[in-house]
Amino acid sequence: MSTIEQSIDVNVPIRTVYNQWTQFESFPEFMEGVESVKQLSDTRTAWIVEIAGVRREFEAEITEQHPDERVSWKSLDRPHQAGVVTFHHLTPDTTRVTLQMEYDPEGFAETVGDWLQIVRLRVRGDLERFKTFIESRGAETGGWRGDVPGPHDRGTGTLPGEQFPPAPGTLPGEQFPPTPGRQL
Repeated sequence: MSTIEQSIDVNVPIRTVYNQWTQFESFPEFMEGVESVKQLSDTRTAWIVEIAGVRREFEAEITEQHPDERVSWKSLDRPHQAGVVTFHHLTPDTTRVTLQMEYDPEGFAETVGDWLQIVRLRVRGDLERFKTFIESRGAETGGWRGDVPGPHDRGTGTLPGEQFPPAPGTLPGEQFPPTPGRQL
């Protein structure tokens, strides 16, 4: 397992930086080796990438997302990777973007690329190109402000995959609070 952590300060307000980062389909414009990203749902993306001469297709899932704070993901296919991008307000017009990522290189070419720090250098370059991209535009191309609760946001008392019990005074599957006028 390899780990990367890189940060860059972007001279744009945090809301603009975050909004642009949520436009995953624009990633090929500033990420080297990313051929395409297709948004499948609010929490799912399909990627085609080329790293160290190896072309890969995989799906990724957003595991946590909070506007102007963070976007976390994990791949659903091989090669395994997971990470988080966090956004830090420095001044009204300056935002620090920090990317932390873990990945498993597969095969000889990817392992050699890892030894040569190709992915680490590529991530650094991607952040620099993102900075140039958003600073030169001055505005985002769009943005998704939805919230995806992470594991620590989902409460306790259930095992992974279990549904929360219905709220007191409601029936399973019923909205909470109960529909006005419904008798219990």
